[in-house]
Amino acid sequence: MENIKIVKPYLGGEEKDTRDLIAPAALEVSQNHIKIGNKFAKTLFVFTYPRYLSSGWFSSIVNVAKLFDISIFVHPVDTALALRRLRKKAAQIEAEIAERESKGFVRDPMLETAFADIEALRDNLQQARERLFEVAVYITIYGDSLEKLNELEELIVNLFESKLIYVKPAIFQQIDGFVSTLPLCQDKLAIRTPLNSGPLSSFFPFVSMDLTSEEGIMYGINQHNNSLIIFDRFSLENGNMVVFAKSGGGKSYATKLEILRSLMIGTEVIVIDPENEYKNLCDTVGGTYFKISLTSDQHINPFDIPIVPQGEDPADVFRSHILTLTGLLKIMLGNISVEEEAILDRALTETYASRDITPENPNFLKLEPPILSDFEAVLRNMEGGRSMADKLYRFTQGTYSGFINQRTNVDITNRLVVFSIRDLEEELRPIAMYVILNFIWNLVRSELKRRILVVDEAWVMMKYPEGAAFLFGLAKRGRKYYLGLTTITQEVEDFLNSPYGKPIITNSSLQLLLKQAPASIDIVAKTFGLTEAEKNLLLEASVGEGLFFAGLKHVAIQVVASYFEDKIITTKPQQLLGEETPLI
Repeated sequence: MENIKIVKPYLGGEEKDTRDLIAPAALEVSQNHIKIGNKFAKTLFVFTYPRYLSSGWFSSIVNVAKLFDISIFVHPVDTALALRRLRKKAAQIEAEIAERESKGFVRDPMLETAFADIEALRDNLQQARERLFEVAVYITIYGDSLEKLNELEELIVNLFESKLIYVKPAIFQQIDGFVSTLPLCQDKLAIRTPLNSGPLSSFFPFVSMDLTSEEGIMYGINQHNNSLIIFDRFSLENGNMVVFAKSGGGKSYATKLEILRSLMIGTEVIVIDPENEYKNLCDTVGGTYFKISLTSDQHINPFDIPIVPQGEDPADVFRSHILTLTGLLKIMLGNISVEEEAILDRALTETYASRDITPENPNFLKLEPPILSDFEAVLRNMEGGRSMADKLYRFTQGTYSGFINQRTNVDITNRLVVFSIRDLEEELRPIAMYVILNFIWNLVRSELKRRILVVDEAWVMMKYPEGAAFLFGLAKRGRKYYLGLTTITQEVEDFLNSPYGKPIITNSSLQLLLKQAPASIDIVAKTFGLTEAEKNLLLEASVGEGLFFAGLKHVAIQVVASYFEDKIITTKPQQLLGEETPLI
């Protein structure tokens, strides 16, 4: 074989052939496999197809996460020659049918079907609606041992046979088969099947949901076959997404890239930012950045009455708002008894009633709502409420009084809005996230728009039952309001230990798993049903690499940004200080 030869030691004195640099050191040939160095290889060829081929049938073979090469040769057949052959074949079948009829045999459906197919193909060829081709498909599989090679062969053969397509190994022609799958464009085996344009077009492998769709944004590159992963998250049952990765695994980077590309197709985005990671992105696209802290001039009053969505009863909205406030107060007060919870409910109702805000008043939406200090005063004067009022003192008049005891002055009418809570004390963060999320939820319900809500470091809220329940409510109900919730976390165990952790995942049609820590890989594998190969991929993945789930589909992904996108979204200290050049 002229393109593969055994490499001899180069001792100088003669010009070195380029092929000597790329050819294997040795090639051991057997009847049904070859050995290249320490690798075993076997070439299979397709020799028969069913009567019908469905579009994208090749995707399940292409997406197998194993090492193999596929080569497809398409040899055009002259139409005039094809028509002569088909006419001859049609005459033979017609003669056979007539002979069977003359002898009184029962009709043969296979012959009649073959005759009808040939006549239809002749019509299509004659009218230039179809072309005829000689098609050859070869697959070279690889393994570290003969056992591994045979296992992969069995997997590939079963996949083909499940589609009524049959393959065989190239016995005594393994070298020709190997060369046929190299990027040399040489069909050495020459085992071909005549196919017209329609069936041939079904070979195109990049049409299934696994790889790409016609709408949406690019999430990354499919590492199985280097195709693009283009997806519209709102095309599934819901637009929710979870992102899990260890610190530094690229979870915020991937999310910012999705935000940037989603803005380009008209999607509005709201972000809860715990570390000021989204400020540069927000400033670059002209978004609105709110800094929530004890000394900030921007405030949200949790006692604001939400806007009533069209078609809903204001009284029901008001009662739901009371329940939401009760959940917030539970986070602020810590553990409370059932009796104290009843006192809270009554105090909230009386606080609003003091302002003439009641479900029975049809104009209560136009009245000015109370603030936290009003509620504290009512609670303090109720029997059994003094101790809880004392706990709220620091939020109304004490150290934290500048936080939520103010009237709302925040407007989020922008395509990108970021709420930063970095400068809040650790114990105030879950309270801030609850208040902000409730504020956002009320606005989302008031106007139907395509939106994405990103909650970074969601495990902070998951530590509290009320916060976890509220986040789950967003995940479950957001679909009705065209809202996609993205929850990001590095503390996987804390997230999943919450009773609402797994329900949030099951209510998220998209999942992105990037590099994981060994300590958390087992719980991640159990939650997502990962195979051993997928577990190893997440443990050994580089930054920005991992698994992308769209429904039940698993794809190995590499998140890739352009040079300018990288400059906008990176938070890598080396790049920000100019010590490292971003990769293009």
